[in-house]
Amino acid sequence: MSLKATIVILGLLWSFQAALGIRFVIDREECFSHKAEYEGDTLHVSFVVIKSDSQWHFNEDGVDLVIHGPTGEQIHDFREQISAKHDFVVQKKGVYRFCFTNKSPYHETIDFDVQLGHFAYYDQHAKDEHFSPLMEQISKLEEALYNIQFEQHWLEAQTDRQAIVNENMSKRAVHKALFESFALIGASLLQVYLLRRLFERKLGMSRV
Repeated sequence: MSLKATIVILGLLWSFQAALGIRFVIDREECFSHKAEYEGDTLHVSFVVIKSDSQWHFNEDGVDLVIHGPTGEQIHDFREQISAKHDFVVQKKGVYRFCFTNKSPYHETIDFDVQLGHFAYYDQHAKDEHFSPLMEQISKLEEALYNIQFEQHWLEAQTDRQAIVNENMSKRAVHKALFESFALIGASLLQVYLLRRLFERKLGMSRV
């Protein structure tokens, strides 16, 4: 393989993506932006509601996410979702906005991930008939690696959420068991007290 081909391949491998990954706490509304430099790129979006501030809050209300394009047009929206994934082809280069809305009275912790796949080719003098098959294979490899990375991050966020839910449910079960135990002990003591008063009253009446 020539030096020129090697440089082309390295250029293809190192310039295909830009990413934004963040975990944040939302009260009511939070917006983020990501710039797409080229039309035709693929923008991947995912989010997972990791936890709520309240340990006793286990409903599935979720959050809303609205994606806006560079001119303010709505690209896609999610309503009351605990987790979601979406990808779309960039039709207009510019800044894309991602706005979350939390309708729950509790603060929610969200794991949010945006990744932009871009396929760049730097050597304008290379002949298509020589490099087109190679570029196609590299593009497929790049997409496969990209999807693996994206899915891995998605699964990690899902695992974190499930671990927190399980921990909160365990704490809730322990608290419930303790409450039931104290209630049973209290009822037993009350029963002993009432029986003792009853026997004392009967004993007093028999002496009279």
